[in-house]
Amino acid sequence: MTYSQAVLNGERLALSRLLTQVENDALEGRAALIELFPHTGKAHLIGVTGSPGTGKSSLVNQLALHYRKTAQKRVAIIAVDPSSPFTGGAVLGDRVRMRDLSGDTGVFIRSMATRGSLGGLAQSTANMAQVFDAAGYEIIIIETVGAGQSEVDVARLAHTTLVVEAPGLGDDIQAIKAGILEIADILVVNKSDRPGVENTEKALKSMLDLAHPTERIFQHHGTAMRTSYDQTSGGPASKQDSSSAPIWIPPIQRTISTEGKGIAELAEAIARHVAHLTHSGDWAVRERARLEVELDALIQETLVSRFREQVSQSQYEDALTKMIQRKMSPWEAVKLLMNGG
Repeated sequence: MTYSQAVLNGERLALSRLLTQVENDALEGRAALIELFPHTGKAHLIGVTGSPGTGKSSLVNQLALHYRKTAQKRVAIIAVDPSSPFTGGAVLGDRVRMRDLSGDTGVFIRSMATRGSLGGLAQSTANMAQVFDAAGYEIIIIETVGAGQSEVDVARLAHTTLVVEAPGLGDDIQAIKAGILEIADILVVNKSDRPGVENTEKALKSMLDLAHPTERIFQHHGTAMRTSYDQTSGGPASKQDSSSAPIWIPPIQRTISTEGKGIAELAEAIARHVAHLTHSGDWAVRERARLEVELDALIQETLVSRFREQVSQSQYEDALTKMIQRKMSPWEAVKLLMNGG
């Protein structure tokens, strides 16, 4: 029996082994991904990101517990941890904070290291999500490393993106910087029992009030859907207001993840976002954008591999030496190497 067949049959050991093959980009893993791809596209991908220290892991733990207790949904968690720039290893500490989920066969936690990938997401994260999707997990939560404002890759992968803030981690200006907040579908103020929670929420509301609603465009390829929003009712614009679908204005949810407070309300906000995606057609738009990004990444990877096969190491080193000696510009070096050295 192949890995893909075993995974479709619900074997957890085979699933664990396949995830390792996928993370290591082994040939067996690639073959299984091809076989499993027709069985994907059913899961709801939730990205959880935010600055370090905001309590993302504890929040993911409580959110998974909520889905298991109230809806009996199968939940997969991909926890991406920063890896050492020297050894490549990672502490994988998220599992320590998710001990409440241990022993539940309806939950599968997979920790992985970034391995130098920018944006807080390892390149194999999307492939892992596909494996969990094919294995029948209805909710896939992707928790990123918390790298800060540059951590926007999760918005290209997830259907719903939670950006987690916490009081006392910085000034109000830091809280309302555009960067990472622009990818938020839901803003979560965690550790809301701390002093300063009102200031943090006020800063986030100011950012939302000042921002003009704009359509989200992930890629410059393809056709973008134009959207609008009824600011007065807080809901979708009517046909008289706009002939297009509504824009989603990110709600702000308070939580205390260590005590489980606000988790049910957060799950309700996520459910409303799913309904919005379905009603507006944005679900299909995001799915297309996600697959387009994945296709572009694979094309780039394949082209680089072909380039390495066609150009010898000596030719590459020779061009690099000429660049160091300022005898050749980088653009001239690329042109030379692309033409066979």
